[in-house]
Amino acid sequence: MSKATIKQVAEEAEVSTATVSRVLNESGYVSGEIKERVLDAINRLNYQPSAIARSLKQDKTFMIGIIVPDISNPYFMGISRGIEDMVGREGFQLMFCSTDENPEKESRLLQLLHEKRVDAIVLATSGGNDQAVKRLIDSGIPIVLVDRKLESEEVGRRLDLVAEDNADGASRLTSKLLQDGHVRIGVVNGPGRVSTGRERYEGVLQAMREHGLKPDPLVFNGDFSTDDGTRAVRKFLETEPKPTAIISLNNQMSLGVLLEIVRSGLRIPDDMAIASFGEVEAGLLLKNPGLYYIDQHPYDMGKKAGDILLRRIRKEEVPLEPAVEIFRNDINRIS
Repeated sequence: MSKATIKQVAEEAEVSTATVSRVLNESGYVSGEIKERVLDAINRLNYQPSAIARSLKQDKTFMIGIIVPDISNPYFMGISRGIEDMVGREGFQLMFCSTDENPEKESRLLQLLHEKRVDAIVLATSGGNDQAVKRLIDSGIPIVLVDRKLESEEVGRRLDLVAEDNADGASRLTSKLLQDGHVRIGVVNGPGRVSTGRERYEGVLQAMREHGLKPDPLVFNGDFSTDDGTRAVRKFLETEPKPTAIISLNNQMSLGVLLEIVRSGLRIPDDMAIASFGEVEAGLLLKNPGLYYIDQHPYDMGKKAGDILLRRIRKEEVPLEPAVEIFRNDINRIS
């Protein structure tokens, strides 16, 4: 059986196709009686409006692209859930893309979302695509940055941003270890091309300077993955003298750090103290680990990003200056 058309609905309801269109789009005046006849005809014929045709007519696809480094990371899952809870009630759907911290893949995904005519994009960049982002915002697509900034301040100033106070958080986290008497510290960091990696590492160095230490810790630079945390611990344990504490600047890397320390037979915190930028649920399974962590709020960040997205898509308060929302998180301890 072929799909019903808008013309068939109009014939069934004995109205014009324009009237059917007004009922579907809730635009223009239609009497209650006529509206009821049209809706009855739609139900009888099981008419399904074309999403493509509707998006062309309204100049909206009701799709929002979400580009993050790793959609399986609970942190980015939390951000995405917050966005969805805000925009879903307005009829928008999310299209998720994961870059795997690969700038080339991110570039392809930005182009793909542009071709899909999404109404807006949320981007946690892996770096290296500032000019591609500039071309998209020049074309009129709203882009909201989450978690990470662009390398180009000139382009970044034109975009909304929802992020954390990375340098301050990392500095306070490092200070906890220094106050406990640790001076030989291993730092597990992400790539320098990403703003979170640069800012968090600078926070570590800042804390060391403030405590009168030479800002020259042991460093392992990875790609924010669990395997990187594992490799970092192996590297640190081969170093003499070994560090007495490790600060991991990403929750996924922190998981790898914990797994490898446990596999190595070391006790936390007696043999190795741990601090993590982001909560690691596996830490709850350890007995009295004394693990310091930054208590992140990705869901709240996502809700804030979603609110900004809706205002941008509706073109409210135009011209609207770019919004900058910076979250300052508390430090907790699993004791």
